Amino acid sequence: MRLSTRIALAVGATVPVLVLATGWLLLRLVAADLHDQQDAHLRESAAAVAKDARGLLRASAADRSAAVEQARERRLFTSALDVGVRLIGPGETFTGGPQPAQEVSLPVSAPVPVTLRADGDTWRVLSTRVTGGRPGVRGTLWLFAPDTAGATQLRLVRRRVVTVALLAAPLSGLLAGAVAGRASRPLRRLRDSASGLDPRTSAARLDHTPARITEVDDLAHTLQTVLSRYDEQAARTEEALATARSFASAAAHELRTPLMSMQTNLEILTAHPGLPAPDRDEVLDDLHREHTRLLGLLVMLRELGRGDLVEADAFGPVDLGDVVEASVREQRRRHPRARVVGDCPPGLRVYGWEPGLRTVLDNLLTNALVHGGGADGRPAHVDVTLRASGDDAVLVVDDRGPGIAPERRADVFKRFERGPDSPGSGLGLTLVAQQIDLHRGRVRVLEPPGGAGTRVEVVLPLMGGPAGTRATLPRQRNWVITTAGAGPQEFHKEDS
Repeated sequence: MRLSTRIALAVGATVPVLVLATGWLLLRLVAADLHDQQDAHLRESAAAVAKDARGLLRASAADRSAAVEQARERRLFTSALDVGVRLIGPGETFTGGPQPAQEVSLPVSAPVPVTLRADGDTWRVLSTRVTGGRPGVRGTLWLFAPDTAGATQLRLVRRRVVTVALLAAPLSGLLAGAVAGRASRPLRRLRDSASGLDPRTSAARLDHTPARITEVDDLAHTLQTVLSRYDEQAARTEEALATARSFASAAAHELRTPLMSMQTNLEILTAHPGLPAPDRDEVLDDLHREHTRLLGLLVMLRELGRGDLVEADAFGPVDLGDVVEASVREQRRRHPRARVVGDCPPGLRVYGWEPGLRTVLDNLLTNALVHGGGADGRPAHVDVTLRASGDDAVLVVDDRGPGIAPERRADVFKRFERGPDSPGSGLGLTLVAQQIDLHRGRVRVLEPPGGAGTRVEVVLPLMGGPAGTRATLPRQRNWVITTAGAGPQEFHKEDS
């Protein structure tokens, strides 16, 4: 059923009810007015006939002649006009004009007008005490006004109210239908515009001109928001599918070498069961190393995939000092011979994804511990500092290893880029770069102050600054598929 039809039916049903309700109130008011008029007339008549009633009582008490008594009686009834009169004296009752039958019981008294119903008729009745001027000469004067005129007027008003209600139903319904049809025209235009959209086959979206009707404009805005979210989710789904395909391709390509090496070593062990112990130990060490690399590669690819698929609602306030301190404690536990020194003041809060920030710290410290040892086998020494600089938090990780040549510092963030003697997967620093990009930060490989070793500097926006109040994820996140270009000493994928 159309909206305009519903409105027409609702108005057509409501208006007669309102007419009847107001008609009932009108009847009550008219009845009250008629009663007031009758009561005023009764009081005026009572005042007019009171003198003649006293004269009639005196004449009756004095036993005047019948002619005198009749003359006073006629004068009494004449002065009452259209009002019925009943004068009840000590020994005689005088009646005249319209009034109830004698056998109808009257109220004990009616100093104010009351309603009396008798034999299907309705009367307004008023009584007053009358004295004849002599001791013992007194009586009660009753005045009666028939209520037929008022009942006739009320029936007329009632009939007209019902007539108006019956006419108002169809007329108000038709008028409401016409008005509602015109008022809902912007809604029909919005329906026509929205019905032609198909996000699966066309990139066209809802183009709505404000109708200055709040409900219609709000509905159009809601539809535009829904379509925008549909586009975002469709894009994210497409990215997720591309990430899954790339993950499978990258995994197949990168896993081929360690798997083939492991297969070769297994074939050696199978073909030569009597292999000398030194050679057998070497083969087993090689198998263990390739297995570790294989496992690390799978873990890193999984973490890259998580970063590509993370949503903005996963971000929130994070105390960067707590994250750094937790990572330092974990690395000390894993590498008890190494020395990891951390200077991490609390209270530096960023708006970020805590698992991603923890991944950044874990990979930076692991990389520094693996490559930060001395050439003579000395344990690694890593310094971690965290400080505020304007609206940014600056994290610095220094090691005392052989360092990275300036021409190679831009390449360390690329996928599967690793040194010839590195036991890692070549994805640790790529994962760091991905997370820094998601957090709208910067990461650089620098020359340490002492000249020896490697310094990695991470800059993240603090909460409260112009860029640290909410998560604004990059439009393209394809780290499993490829790695964005980097400058010679700095990686910053914010504009991708």
